[in-house]
Amino acid sequence: MKLSAMQLTAFLSYTVAFVPSKPAQYIIFSQNVISPRTHLCMSPSSSTSQTAETTSSREEHVHGHGGPMIIDPNDTSILTELRTVAMKLHTKEQAPREGEAPSPAKPAEPYVPTQSDYLQFLVDSLHVYEALEEVVESHPVLKEKFSNSGLERTEALKKDIVYMVEKFGLERPAVGGAGRRYAEDLRNMVSQNGEGIPEFICHYYNFYFAHLAGGRMIGKQMSSLLLGGETLEFYKWGDNVNELKNKVKDKIEELAESWSRDERDKCVGATGSAFQGGGAINLYLFGGNPH
Repeated sequence: MKLSAMQLTAFLSYTVAFVPSKPAQYIIFSQNVISPRTHLCMSPSSSTSQTAETTSSREEHVHGHGGPMIIDPNDTSILTELRTVAMKLHTKEQAPREGEAPSPAKPAEPYVPTQSDYLQFLVDSLHVYEALEEVVESHPVLKEKFSNSGLERTEALKKDIVYMVEKFGLERPAVGGAGRRYAEDLRNMVSQNGEGIPEFICHYYNFYFAHLAGGRMIGKQMSSLLLGGETLEFYKWGDNVNELKNKVKDKIEELAESWSRDERDKCVGATGSAFQGGGAINLYLFGGNPH
């Protein structure tokens, strides 16, 4: 199935909002051109893409983390706060009512990703997921809530990297600068006494749930473009993925219930850096990062 540019995101939902250090490149998927800020409108309960031809439909699903952006001033949900801030980091084209980020200029020629680009993306993604899992396992509060959540991606990515190397005769690259820097930031984010947990939760939420939203549709496009239709393990969770997502969301809400206003602000305030960390890895697919 071919998707229109309006239906394609620049990889995961944080990608649409990150501010790159250089002009963003465009990328071709199945003869469609998408931008690192073009957003995929997805139903939170389905992988079915939406037409997104109206303002309301674009804004309902724009962040891919579940549900319309209807804000109740009495709502104490930390996830609602995170979505609200994320909306402001989108462009007016993506979110006409709430988007505030500037739209990138279109380059003269779109970038066409290669299998080597994709492999580098997978290697850096694995490095970041390993860091996320290590931090969760290292702190009792996080381990109790999020250990073995079912959303972990490290084992799947290890298999996919071996598959790419063997199938296409590629050499496995070292972890690139984008993945190395982001993983280091994550590992240093939470102190032994738990300081930094709110900020970490913001990164955890954005990295995992962005992949569960637009990342799945982009995975299908990459499969068609580069892998001869093969679906990587990275994009497989089983039939209970929505149940897993809801359980993790509930755990995040439970954790945030005891936070002070300052801790909640720290969590929400980390959204920009979460978008930048993940977006830098996605740039491998837009020609924005040297291997």
